[in-house]
Amino acid sequence: MKAKRIMTERAFQNLFGNVQGGSFTIRHKDGKEEIYGDGKPLFTIVLKSENVLDLVSGDMLMTFGKAYMEGRVDVKGDLADLISLAIQNGLMSAVHRKTETRLVTPILGRFRSQKREKKNIAHHYDIGNDFFGLWLDDSLTYSCGYFQNVSDTIEQAQLQKIEHSLRKLRLKPNESVLDIGCGWGSVVIRAAEQFGARATGITLSQEQIAGASDAIVSRRLQDKADVRLMDYAALAKEGQKFDKVVSIGMIEHVGKEHLAEFIDHLENLLKPGGLALLHFITAVNEGPINGWIEKNIFPGGYIPTLSEIVARITDRDFRVWDVENLAPHYRMTLDHWSERFENAVPSVLERFDEKFVRMWRLYLRVSSAAFKEGEVEVHQILVSRGKPVNLPLTRDDLYRSESNVEHKSR
Repeated sequence: MKAKRIMTERAFQNLFGNVQGGSFTIRHKDGKEEIYGDGKPLFTIVLKSENVLDLVSGDMLMTFGKAYMEGRVDVKGDLADLISLAIQNGLMSAVHRKTETRLVTPILGRFRSQKREKKNIAHHYDIGNDFFGLWLDDSLTYSCGYFQNVSDTIEQAQLQKIEHSLRKLRLKPNESVLDIGCGWGSVVIRAAEQFGARATGITLSQEQIAGASDAIVSRRLQDKADVRLMDYAALAKEGQKFDKVVSIGMIEHVGKEHLAEFIDHLENLLKPGGLALLHFITAVNEGPINGWIEKNIFPGGYIPTLSEIVARITDRDFRVWDVENLAPHYRMTLDHWSERFENAVPSVLERFDEKFVRMWRLYLRVSSAAFKEGEVEVHQILVSRGKPVNLPLTRDDLYRSESNVEHKSR
């Protein structure tokens, strides 16, 4: 036991001895503490077990995440501060796999399997509408908000994001609009209810279809809005085309091998001259998704770079008209979600165990740190299929309209 302790301390000294830009404490199981870095400690890593040597090997987010979920390690302070300091010192990536290589999945990934995609979506989104309802806003909008002021509530930010997105499309009454990856239907409902559009949403999540369908019925929008449990490729094969298309937070689930295929289907779903808005998380550098995130949170996921998407868009008959980076907004969104999640933990524990709570807590704080440290961003790209129809010369109409948006959640 003593030998293991000596090995652990040496390993920590070798790994953390040159940490800069912040400081932290490691508290061993026997209460002994060591401080690494410079300045006042930001957080304390509490070791609940002597078996922690795995923390300093391999992909550190994978090893730390596993130990944290199992309760072998605890953190006093903000997990996001730990992740940020690790990123700054090159000890960890919140986005990419650091050391692992895989041979089988890339080969399998070349072939699309709707069964596999539905299973991946269910892993995250079919946990239960009651769970997401505990900490998301009332509309269950599960994507980056749009904060006009730092004091905006998450309800205001989500409504403003939806409004901002639909106004970029210059959506008009009776136009048809498709939402690819519609979630719980907040964009579809807003498009039908406030813009008078004929809105269709598609998703592969059973829970989201149930929640979105109930919301449409409760608002008596059945004649203007509908949602379907359907893949975008299957819909494209039906031959239906839309005046406008929006996709918010879905491209991250497509996979690197299928980005071009998704853009092909987008072209087939959009009428000539129509506008499409793509809203998605982007990685600053290209690489495979972190192993802990893929295993526990988003199996099959891939975060593309902006250039990967733009290259595939411009390979088709698309013209790029607007690109906006909303990265600061997503960090604020994640911080709101984290606070609401922590307030809901007692209710979450009525349905799930402590390991589940720790997994989601870490996921939200890892994501916040990733945006803080600039490993990821989130972009909105407005494109037209060929020459656009009646696109204004400037963006002035967007912001005149947004100044009149009521600050209330739906």
